[in-house]
Amino acid sequence: MRTGLGHHMRITLTLGAAVIAAGLMHGPAQSAGSTRGMEAHGHAVEHGTTLPPVGFVKFCARNPGECRGGAPALGKLAMSGERWRIVRQLNAYVNGKISPMSDAELYGEDEYWTYPSKAGDCEDYVLMKKRYLEEIGFAGSNLLITVVLDEKNEGHAVLTLRTDEGDFVLDNRRNEIRRWSDLGYVFLKRQSERDPRQWVSLRSEGLTASAMLSAPHLSK
Repeated sequence: MRTGLGHHMRITLTLGAAVIAAGLMHGPAQSAGSTRGMEAHGHAVEHGTTLPPVGFVKFCARNPGECRGGAPALGKLAMSGERWRIVRQLNAYVNGKISPMSDAELYGEDEYWTYPSKAGDCEDYVLMKKRYLEEIGFAGSNLLITVVLDEKNEGHAVLTLRTDEGDFVLDNRRNEIRRWSDLGYVFLKRQSERDPRQWVSLRSEGLTASAMLSAPHLSK
């Protein structure tokens, strides 16, 4: 189900898209303010492959064109002020456009990943944000669907933005874009930057096998 941008948001993003598109199409630009030597803190560390969430598998089965692999990973994105403005604006727009509602309430299923129209679960916000950013030129390899445990030890989905300054998170629970390590979440796993159909673990120990292999039920 294709969900169009609202008229005002479409115009606003179009103004910024032309500015950032040239740099994005030619890969990440060099940033004078880029941070080096921060892999352990700035970027989440991957610990091998794992199984994707069942909701993601079903989503890809229904929408194979949305889960195509083959595009090369472009490396971590250098974020200009204009790119940050676009990301913040889009994150706030989607958070305000979609009302939080569980899959059980909407579809009668525990996990049904889809593009929302008026309401959706946390993963639906993620899918919409990922699509919008890809449509204006951001590389899919820098936009990774990620599963975490929140402060209540409940499953939750967010979108990770990979930049040369670290991994940052777009979350439906806040409009502010924060570094992954500042959120208080336990990061379980996310899409591989090399192939969106594959998933990698972000935890090397301290979790049961079932938690590592299948995502917990995702809350709103």
